[in-house]
Amino acid sequence: MASTNDLKNGMVLNLDNELWSVVEFQHVKPGKGPAFVRTTLKHVLSGKVVDKTFNAGTKVETANVDKRSMQYLYADGEDFVFMDLDTYDQIHVSGATVGGNANYLLPEAEVVVATHEGEPLYVELPTSVMVEVTYTEPGLQGDRSTGGTKPATIETGATVQVPLFITTGEKIKVDTRDGRYLGRS
Repeated sequence: MASTNDLKNGMVLNLDNELWSVVEFQHVKPGKGPAFVRTTLKHVLSGKVVDKTFNAGTKVETANVDKRSMQYLYADGEDFVFMDLDTYDQIHVSGATVGGNANYLLPEAEVVVATHEGEPLYVELPTSVMVEVTYTEPGLQGDRSTGGTKPATIETGATVQVPLFITTGEKIKVDTRDGRYLGRS
């Protein structure tokens, strides 16, 4: 248990048996009436964002979320297998939990896996990854670095929009949050 006065960004709360991460909070002391804490909370599993107001000093239940650095090993059917870099324990994380991050998950990549009571909650990738373009249409004569884009398939099987001058076999940097092309190596 913690008081609403102790809230911090990134703290995970257990409200009505659901886990919510504190995105933002503001302690408000109006000239008239009691103080309160205005928060923006993000549901840990669904990503839904809500605003919630608490009276100052109210007790809220905190959740113990364990974040560990792990290495992605391989896909096992619908599951993904990760290895803890400290203990070498392997855990299976469902494809639903990994979600869209699977598009940028390379073998042996180091990621952060967050668990609550042994149950994987989400997988956090680095903000960008270097991937190889496995297929893209060749650029036409006259295509230059400014202007249009074309689809390119990367080594994980995902499709990324890249500038016209990118060719098959090149290594490119991709933003894992939105799948944007960031540059080439």
